[in-house]
Amino acid sequence: MVRAMVLGTAFLAAAGTAALPTVSVAATGVTAVVNGTPITSGDVARRAAFLKLQRAKSSTQIAREQLIDEALKRSEISRLRMSVSTQDVDASYARFAASNKLSTDQMDQILDRAGVGTAHFKQYIAIQMSWPRAVNARFGGTKNGKSLVDRMQENGGQKPSTTEYFLQQVIFVVPAARRNAILGKRKAEAEASRSKYPGCDDAKIFAATMHDVSIRNLGRLLAPQLPDDWKPLIEKAEGNTTGVRVTDRGVEYLGICKKREVNDDMAAEMVFRAEDLGKGGQKDDGNSQKYIDELRSKARIEMR
Repeated sequence: MVRAMVLGTAFLAAAGTAALPTVSVAATGVTAVVNGTPITSGDVARRAAFLKLQRAKSSTQIAREQLIDEALKRSEISRLRMSVSTQDVDASYARFAASNKLSTDQMDQILDRAGVGTAHFKQYIAIQMSWPRAVNARFGGTKNGKSLVDRMQENGGQKPSTTEYFLQQVIFVVPAARRNAILGKRKAEAEASRSKYPGCDDAKIFAATMHDVSIRNLGRLLAPQLPDDWKPLIEKAEGNTTGVRVTDRGVEYLGICKKREVNDDMAAEMVFRAEDLGKGGQKDDGNSQKYIDELRSKARIEMR
């Protein structure tokens, strides 16, 4: 779950063209050292390529500065023991690929061709997911001078609640070459299977009894994080599956492994973030930069 990842589906707007040039990146030397941690020219080249893929302003200087900030963030996240798990990162990567109508294999190929690489992107995801935890620990979740506590007091002293979902994607694969011939049949098969869906723990065994059906775990999502294209089906779901959707991959539905109301600090943060974005607020707060400035002032940064 990428709580602070400001990318969106435009990130891979060029992905469908299959015209991305292949970029070769080699770690040829050290360009900066941050508290003893080297940043190589290969790292910088990957980040510059990543910025271009985002259609953001890109230069060697911008890329290096981003990596210096991330080195500081990574060290602080490690010190505070607030890193997300590898499973969380993998699940977020899969969700991001799906939101761009890509499989993870296709995402891997696009990132490799662009000179970014899957590992670089996943490292970026891990920091984007973990850093808000560190900021919240340091500033109490403040935004524009108001902490989570302040905003909860405005809410009558209560933490806002939201719905927590653990989701699983069930995909009835339809090859592009046979789409017109079998799409209707596959849709009927998917609809019929919903009543037999055994739940998330036994889903892979269930899928193995059918032809060309794959299972993808999406992990934990809070209601404000639900993908727009799935949100109505998830919210209207009765039982442990959503209705079916026709997608580029074939026919799909989501299994709802678990659903409950939560009002912990993470839920409060997500609800407030969604409210802020809905009001046209900024996607990031000033405390993140303030924290980075503090870390930079104490860091040993050597440019080469």
